[in-house]
Amino acid sequence: MSRIGTIARRTFLIGSAAIAGGVAFGTWRYLKPYANPLAADNAGAITPYVLIDATGVTIVTPRAEMGQGIQSTLAALVAEELDLPWDQVRVMHGPPAKAYYNAAMFEEAVPFSPTDQSRMANSLRAAMHIPAKFLAVQLTGGSTSIPDGYEKMRAAGAVARAALINAAAARLGVAAASLSTEGGAVVAPDGSRIAYTDLAVDAARADLPDAPPLKPRSEWKLLGRPLPRVDVLAKSTGTARFAGDVRLPGMRFATVRMNPHLGAPMNGFDASTAETMPGVERIIPLPGGVAVVAQTTWHAIQAAEAIRFDWAPAAYPPTSAQMRDQIAASFTKERLDATPRDDGDVTAVTGELWQAEYHVPHLAHATMEPMQAAAILKDGKLTLWVGTQAPGLAQQFAAAAAGLETADVEVHTTVMGGGFGRRAEVDASVYAAQVARAMEGTPVLVTWSREEDMSHDMFRPMATGRVTASLSGGRINSFDLATCSPSIMETLSERANLPLAGPDSTISQGAWEQPYGFAHYRVAAYRAPKTVPLGFWRSVGASVNGFFHDCAVDELAHLAGADPLEFRLSQMTHDPSRKVLEAVAEMSSWGTPRPGKALGVAFCLSFGVPTAEVIEVEQGTDGIRLTGAWAAVDVGVALDPANIEAQVTGAMVFGLSAAIRGQITFADGQVQEQNFYDYEPLRLYQCPDIQVRVLESGGPIRGIGEPGTPPAAPALANALFALTGTRVRELPLAKTFTFA
Repeated sequence: MSRIGTIARRTFLIGSAAIAGGVAFGTWRYLKPYANPLAADNAGAITPYVLIDATGVTIVTPRAEMGQGIQSTLAALVAEELDLPWDQVRVMHGPPAKAYYNAAMFEEAVPFSPTDQSRMANSLRAAMHIPAKFLAVQLTGGSTSIPDGYEKMRAAGAVARAALINAAAARLGVAAASLSTEGGAVVAPDGSRIAYTDLAVDAARADLPDAPPLKPRSEWKLLGRPLPRVDVLAKSTGTARFAGDVRLPGMRFATVRMNPHLGAPMNGFDASTAETMPGVERIIPLPGGVAVVAQTTWHAIQAAEAIRFDWAPAAYPPTSAQMRDQIAASFTKERLDATPRDDGDVTAVTGELWQAEYHVPHLAHATMEPMQAAAILKDGKLTLWVGTQAPGLAQQFAAAAAGLETADVEVHTTVMGGGFGRRAEVDASVYAAQVARAMEGTPVLVTWSREEDMSHDMFRPMATGRVTASLSGGRINSFDLATCSPSIMETLSERANLPLAGPDSTISQGAWEQPYGFAHYRVAAYRAPKTVPLGFWRSVGASVNGFFHDCAVDELAHLAGADPLEFRLSQMTHDPSRKVLEAVAEMSSWGTPRPGKALGVAFCLSFGVPTAEVIEVEQGTDGIRLTGAWAAVDVGVALDPANIEAQVTGAMVFGLSAAIRGQITFADGQVQEQNFYDYEPLRLYQCPDIQVRVLESGGPIRGIGEPGTPPAAPALANALFALTGTRVRELPLAKTFTFA
């Protein structure tokens, strides 16, 4: 852990830096075509990704491991250029540091579809790297880790390799061009070898060379093929260190109980019973609730349940029905947030119009690991262990909660049991810092109960979609989608105390980018008044709009009397999107009779990844069963096909779980669902066999954590219509159908 702290203090060194007896190598960024907006000398910042010491080579990854395997793929980018064998690779998460900012995240803000690869569109995407560097947000999310790291992490490995070769050349008195690398060593012309570990100190004494050309794909040895994940052994043996595994001498264990009327204050509480319970040591008032500190987590949770509270009421409508009414009333000119697509003129279309309205509920993230963080405040310094997707933000907010400067907070980002956007929030870090401040000198582990975790989430918004469309000659002539929800960015800006500039693109995300050539095509986003705290849920707005958009297209296909898959293909304008639909048709044997069963297809382009999915269902004696599932995706360049397949599979299961039973409902201003028994994901025996095909169009490389989720719900809804003749326009589907 001390090595991480040392790296954090030396992030912006130029050249190479000796760190804890080793050497950290990085790569130059943004020397050209524009100046570095952060460095006064315009030299650019070095981002440390490679640490070499006497024990070996450690690749420092800037993104969080939430079970998605990202640290393995990021490490492979560096190891490939470094000529480091996979069995020698060690990985650790980088500390909070501006050098680890995520530039790709800002590319999503450009007003061009991902299918638009014109010079203007790509120039604007490149320009977004300037504010990205200035704001320096270190974040894991939005399927941006691979697009952000693809070039710069390979360059980091190439620079480190060149520096080691130069050091060996100086030691041996030979030309650098006469040396090669293999197996973590520099190889001399006579075949002798010098290990990287023996050259690191010499390499540190010289400036880093310019980044050499990167390996062509034809020379890849690690990338482009399945690799064993670096986290598998520790997770399989129980030695992986999650935040809840942190144990320090004298540690105490705490839980929190906050106002179930989200965001409202606490008027008072009576803890007289809780204070006398076994193991309880302290009750700490917090803004909006309390923390209970005890000798074990179990004692703390039991005592929290014994406290009597006087909660202030919620400021938002108290029931889900009233929130839905508020959304319905927001389809007005005054609440129009943006019209990101407006081709042709949908208002000029004459003839018979078809209309439909779709609804989705609030959703929780429901990560397997509940929110938790460990902390100790001692000698004016706070040390925090937390699974976070945003370590820089966690550091800043924890510092404020503890009354410290940001530099006085050290954050250790642990592996985590799921994130899905939930761990981009900082509330777990803030509570841990507040408790540590009250318990100064004593280490504390703050763990939320499952009920507290479920009912105090930052939820996916409730939303409504309205579609007005028309057909002409068996094709869609006009398609007008109006989508409305409260704004994620508005509630996030309030929590972060940052101004929100412009429209919230997440409201229309996954709707306006779809690659169809309808003559008259409009997507309008309406912003409903804010209600409960909202956050980024896996695939964000695309999880909502993918359902609205594709179900409407499927309904129109049946209205036209056309094959739903061919209907989509006939109007698609993007070749990679056509190919994923064709692939999933082949995989599922689309069009082949299957007595007693039915297929549904769905397509969604999200995060730049065209994704097509097919679900097979059958009616059993105990309810409807999912008997098959197929998915095809195009990521541009596939770095690890096995991990991509795993991510698509997991994203599909995530989307199907939400589609079937997922909903968060409110009564009296409080969340009604409390645990997995009433917010139930798919069980293993309920999951169909899932087959995934990964296509590579050779276009821009894309991430894959999000795109498998949006098509899942519409594919299932469309399959259920094909099976039963009942068209459902509201989730969850279990409100209408009985599932086995």
